[in-house]
Amino acid sequence: MKILLPVDGSEHSLGAAGFLNNLKLSENDSIHILHVIQFVPLVHDVETYSNLIYNIKGELAPRIIEETRARLKGIPSRVTDEIREGDVEKAIIDAALSTEADLIVMGARGVKGLASFIVGSTTRAVVLNSHVPVLAIKQKQWEITPPLKVLLATDGSEYSDIAGRFLASIPFKIETEVTVLHVIQSPVHDIPERFFIEIDERAKEEVAKIRTMEFSRAEEIIERTIEFLGDSFKDIKTLTKVGDPSTEILSAARNIDADIIVTGCRGLKGLKGMLGSVSRNIMRHAECSFMIGKAC
Repeated sequence: MKILLPVDGSEHSLGAAGFLNNLKLSENDSIHILHVIQFVPLVHDVETYSNLIYNIKGELAPRIIEETRARLKGIPSRVTDEIREGDVEKAIIDAALSTEADLIVMGARGVKGLASFIVGSTTRAVVLNSHVPVLAIKQKQWEITPPLKVLLATDGSEYSDIAGRFLASIPFKIETEVTVLHVIQSPVHDIPERFFIEIDERAKEEVAKIRTMEFSRAEEIIERTIEFLGDSFKDIKTLTKVGDPSTEILSAARNIDADIIVTGCRGLKGLKGMLGSVSRNIMRHAECSFMIGKAC
């Protein structure tokens, strides 16, 4: 597996680098460290001051690379590095293409003044525009007590199937715990049970049939997803919920104390870089790390 690791010298990017020690990476895998020097001159700036800041950033770049390499010291994979100049988000996307990366792993810097689970603009822009899956590591996952816990949300679509297959291709350690979650979006899920006595007998029978079919389909979807995971994991649990997918995914992640939420990217047709509502909500509100499996 080819991993692109964008770093900026912050504790967030170092935390993401350290997270890679939780994977079972081998000599056949590779990690490409990318540092981008972005310089935005101040309005009415003095040229000598601009040059000074530019030179300082240039001097710091190799130190940032070396600090990152130190976090990867115990990993047997081939590690390369690169320093680019320009817009950070564009440089990351371009580097993913030029290095033929399979996965982008990056720190999810929080937005200052807001709850720590709100991701910053750089992570958000990369998730929106990347053509390969993005694994965003949050502070909660900088130090993990094994085993790693992964929540894979599937709706049976080609997008979640792709995410499931990709999850199986990542060299997670065999003891990693995976919970496969399917959320049923039922047309009757919001009718409280206590009101059923007010529904005529025919309606009751139809509602019962719908629920039976929904749970039967949920079992089929989960079973197919487990097949995707193959022999990659030995501890696979299943979970079926009824309700709003975003709400139930986030709730399940909290309940099982998940380290990573994995979801597919359904996307919005005709709108470049737009995620579907579920993946967008996971990116915005997940309290743990998340991976958006891109196929859009």
